[in-house]
Amino acid sequence: MAKINTFKLFIEYEGTRFHGWQVQRNIKTIQGTLFDAIKQASGLDNFELYGSGRTDKGVHALEQIAHLRAPLYMPPDILRMKINDLLPADICVKLIQKESEAFHARKSAVARSYVYQIAQRRTAFGKPFVWWVKDSLNVAKMQEAASFLAGTHDFVNLSDKDTGDESSIVKVYHAGIFVEGSMIMFRICAQHFLWKMVRKTIAALVEVGRNNISPAEFSAILTKSRTSRKVEISAPPSGLFLEKVFYKQSEIVESIPRSFIPVD
Repeated sequence: MAKINTFKLFIEYEGTRFHGWQVQRNIKTIQGTLFDAIKQASGLDNFELYGSGRTDKGVHALEQIAHLRAPLYMPPDILRMKINDLLPADICVKLIQKESEAFHARKSAVARSYVYQIAQRRTAFGKPFVWWVKDSLNVAKMQEAASFLAGTHDFVNLSDKDTGDESSIVKVYHAGIFVEGSMIMFRICAQHFLWKMVRKTIAALVEVGRNNISPAEFSAILTKSRTSRKVEISAPPSGLFLEKVFYKQSEIVESIPRSFIPVD
């Protein structure tokens, strides 16, 4: 029986044209497109391709991680070049590494970080990568509210997922609002994320910036019971990027994000 090898794939993509990461029948997805390219590049019909987590329709990734398990002996660099030759321009495999059999893209991860871009002016270049908020935002209040995110909280009011028996408790390692020119950047690193958690958090922070919610009220959303006010609105997916997936606690560090489009 052929030996099964495990490969770790580092992937970047622009999610605008895709219905998220996870493969779906008759719908264009990142995983499905990648699967087809690997199938053609390797000549294999049966292999396992698993991502570190789902991203929604229109969400981007600076560095999504996936594992490929297959009876494949091709050198990682050759495999990467063959796959990229078959991928559309908005998906790129940046690196492939051999991994141990125990490695699992999702189960081995200890944390993930996301970045969100809010444009304070109309931009000719960045529409697919920002949320343009026309209102003037109070950034200081947004920063104060974001400071409450660090720690362990119940995000049931800041997610769309009906968790059922699954806990909605999430440990956030750090989160912050930063300004670069006309761009407001939000970065959050957490142990895991619930469905639409980042987009609802951003929507709530923008309401803080609009002076519709106070920082204290934002804090209460994190600390009140499941019967408290739920955030119903979500920020658009265009400004959201999966930034990094961490596999060691020692890798988790705070950093100030930089905009991916020209800013003033």
